[in-house]
Amino acid sequence: MNTSLLMDNLTSPALLFFLLGIIAVKVKSDLKIPENSSKFISLYLLFSIGFKGGQELAHSSFNMEVFWSVFFGVATAIVIPFYTFFIIKKKLGIDNAGAIAAAYGSVSAVTFVTAISFLELQKVEFNGHMVAIMALMEAPAIIVGVVMISFFKKNNDIKISEIIKHSFTNGSVLLIIGSLIIGMLASDSQAEGIKPFTTDLFKGFLVIFLLDMGMTSGKKLSDFIKNGWFTSVFAIAVPLVNGCLVAILSGFVTQEIGDRFIFAILAASASYIAVPAAMKIAVPKANPGLYLPMALAVTFPFNITIGFPLYYAVVLMT
Repeated sequence: MNTSLLMDNLTSPALLFFLLGIIAVKVKSDLKIPENSSKFISLYLLFSIGFKGGQELAHSSFNMEVFWSVFFGVATAIVIPFYTFFIIKKKLGIDNAGAIAAAYGSVSAVTFVTAISFLELQKVEFNGHMVAIMALMEAPAIIVGVVMISFFKKNNDIKISEIIKHSFTNGSVLLIIGSLIIGMLASDSQAEGIKPFTTDLFKGFLVIFLLDMGMTSGKKLSDFIKNGWFTSVFAIAVPLVNGCLVAILSGFVTQEIGDRFIFAILAASASYIAVPAAMKIAVPKANPGLYLPMALAVTFPFNITIGFPLYYAVVLMT
């Protein structure tokens, strides 16, 4: 791995503000981001990414590379929860296995947003259809996780149709898909009118949001450690394998460095917004004290510190 790339990532304002949030919790500071402000910033980030992705799509043509990229993304979201379910099942039980598998097969919109900031630092572009692929990868993983639970517990009470509906009507998914479509429909002059809001303010809002995420992670980290070594190792090893493997395999779909890096990040990330909401409805017996801290307090920090430069290096080498 390029050490200068690693140092650039470790000294980026986004990561340092995330670490500041963790430190604030550990020193018991009264620093706090108001809940309503935190929700607004997360909605803004999703809107901005979706809208800009839609603008990119409006200027690109649908070709076979786009088709295979969509297929590759959805296939990744199906395969990852399928194999991870069997890794976890014996150790943590069927319900927890399904929820954790769904979380790691699904994607983290916040990791995606932070990854874009990393690409901008490297002056590398990515195609707008990657935003659509991110949104499409959310639901398949949730469905696979629920189906696996239903199959192994022989539970016919779980209504897959409701889970599918909830996956696509989840606030974060709906906003990013809606913003993507609106971005496609808006003309260049209309998009230029709101550019100061969609583009210029983006990095500032991102670092404040990551400060809040750091505080949230710091609060959950101590509870997570009590669950032992298995969940800790899983929360690092599985994303590491997924990210590196997809970074290599994505080369068969596209040669765009930015797109391949995004694919790796999507495969390595874990959902802590859409999946917990879906699992609360579908599998209430699954313990959120496991899958939520795994995704938020371990996998997310690992990806934005070590994962980003590592996956990027793998893409450049293959």
